[in-house]
Amino acid sequence: MMLKKLSLAIGLALAASSAFAGGTSFEDFTPMTGDVGAGTLPEAAPYKLSSPHFSQMTIVARDVTQANRFDSGNYDMHTVNENGPEAGRFLFTVFETGQAGIQRTDLRTMQTTTIWHSPSASPALDSHKSFDASRWTPWGSFLTAEESWSDPAGPTSIYGRLFEVTNPLADPADIEIKHRDILPRVSHEGLAFDKDNNLYFIDERNDSHIFKFTSMSPDATNGDEFFAKGQTFVLRVGDGTVEEATGEATWVPLTDISGGALPGAVVVTDPNGLIAIDGRATPNLPAFLGTNFDRPEDLEIKTLKNGKQLLFVATTTNHKVFSIDLRNDVVKLFASRDTLDMATGAPVGATFSSPDNLAIDADGNIYIVEDQPGGVEDLWFAKDDNNDGVAEAIGKWASLSTKGAESTGLYFDKFKPNVAYVNVQHPDSKVDRTIMITAPCPNKDEGEDKHDHGHRYGQDKD
Repeated sequence: MMLKKLSLAIGLALAASSAFAGGTSFEDFTPMTGDVGAGTLPEAAPYKLSSPHFSQMTIVARDVTQANRFDSGNYDMHTVNENGPEAGRFLFTVFETGQAGIQRTDLRTMQTTTIWHSPSASPALDSHKSFDASRWTPWGSFLTAEESWSDPAGPTSIYGRLFEVTNPLADPADIEIKHRDILPRVSHEGLAFDKDNNLYFIDERNDSHIFKFTSMSPDATNGDEFFAKGQTFVLRVGDGTVEEATGEATWVPLTDISGGALPGAVVVTDPNGLIAIDGRATPNLPAFLGTNFDRPEDLEIKTLKNGKQLLFVATTTNHKVFSIDLRNDVVKLFASRDTLDMATGAPVGATFSSPDNLAIDADGNIYIVEDQPGGVEDLWFAKDDNNDGVAEAIGKWASLSTKGAESTGLYFDKFKPNVAYVNVQHPDSKVDRTIMITAPCPNKDEGEDKHDHGHRYGQDKD
């Protein structure tokens, strides 16, 4: 029986009685309780999984000596090549280190190659720092960005940049990476495109903001055209004065339609002589006021069958995940410590801590990954049967045991809906890993609503 077809009351009762064991996809599981404990499982298979029908294996393990390739570690977000030649063959991830880089795993041969890395380590002027995001573009290239930017009171950083690898399937010697400087500088993590190819991004710190970039060439076939001209906006909920507010929202422009700073915006010159809009300072000014969120991090978009899209935003400090109805510009609290625990029926409370990464499976379910140390860190399944942007309950789906580590980059393969990838980042052992988690193949008789690789799920209730 599929979990999302159950009412909350029935779902909680079945979860308590382990009725989900024997399911046939990622959403069939027994919600767990308690902590797995640090170091209780081998690092090569480090997750306590919520179904005996799930399996896990290491597909990439860092060579700490870097004898065979550059690999500075701190593996972060994932994507595969979601369109174009050999779509679905390659898995991309990035190094969130002082000397950032990008690696590519061939999912046929399981060979991993570093396709590009920074020529120098931070703080050199030619360095690249803390790559975090991994997002495939609608025109078939790879985006990443730096999770590092300066506070307004301090010296201007060279970082906070968005980069595009224009030919990510090329031989490493031929890889071309470009700084897309039309975006304001922020500390990047999540990136997400909606169906109209608006690009959403965040500034990852307390009292910061959620942004949208609208290209003047949304149907561009390359990044040079897409990023040539466009307008950046910041999200304002209500009048913008209430932190982490919910309700009706507007998108406040920071630039003109060509990407130039509007009068009054904070413009800086970095140590390399590059001029940029300060995306951290500008939304705090009255003319550009955006709603403050405490440490927004990852983004994910869900598309309903009627075309409506929901943008999900994880905010770590206050243990919240928000949803934004992109059709009506309404913000709701999707999950928090007040959300019910599927395993107990009571509010989840402090068991749910520091939501960081988000992921979406082939059935449209949202998963929430905590920023917690191994032993107490959990990956949560969120249940939103009516697609109203408010989770009825969340349940522990997997728990990481690796000492000193956290999970990051959970990604459900859009070409193999019974496969997911997740990184184990900065363990005490220094051996970062990419883990592949597999579920039984989905049933084929569950109706045409299932496993739409375009991520179009159930209707909303509007």
